Amino acid sequence: MSRAAAAERTTSETTIRATVELDGRGRATIDTDVGFLDHLLELFARHSLIDLELTARGDVHVDAHHTAEDCGLVLGRALDDALGERAGIRRFGDVRLPMDEALAECAIDLSGRPYADISPRPAAVDGGDPWLELLPHMLEALSREARLTVHLEVHKARSVHHHCEAMMKAFARALRAAIELDPRLAGNDDESAVVPSSKGTLA
Repeated sequence: MSRAAAAERTTSETTIRATVELDGRGRATIDTDVGFLDHLLELFARHSLIDLELTARGDVHVDAHHTAEDCGLVLGRALDDALGERAGIRRFGDVRLPMDEALAECAIDLSGRPYADISPRPAAVDGGDPWLELLPHMLEALSREARLTVHLEVHKARSVHHHCEAMMKAFARALRAAIELDPRLAGNDDESAVVPSSKGTLA
């Protein structure tokens, strides 16, 4: 059973294409023209064990907002397509992950119901580092398009770099657990795999 997919999006602001292989080894080929975004997406691939190829061209002469948001949209669509009917998966994943002084906690449900609660979220007008806004916004876009529920919180961070790394690593590790095939549900072929829901569907 192949769990791979591709997605793309072209607007007047960005052109983005992504391919994912859920049962990969965390290989990443990333080129977004935004160094820190490349780094975060490489962390996503490495810690989720999802093979990811993503290229993005956007209006980074303005700022990184449209590129980061649309990378989340496209990656989320590719993940949703790769998950298919979501039969045979564990569905839930959670992790508590340290990054030096920062501690991130993340719980994910591949429920088919998009919802994101990500904190802390400093107000943009407070003049903080823009990535404290951009990364949560990107993960919200991803969650919406991947149709997943995520609760994600970072505690005690004194470095924006550590805050964002902890957030992305925790998200990726929780997602890795949720997309994993459960041998008691997966069966021997697509037809015998069981959807982990009393409704019989996660669509």
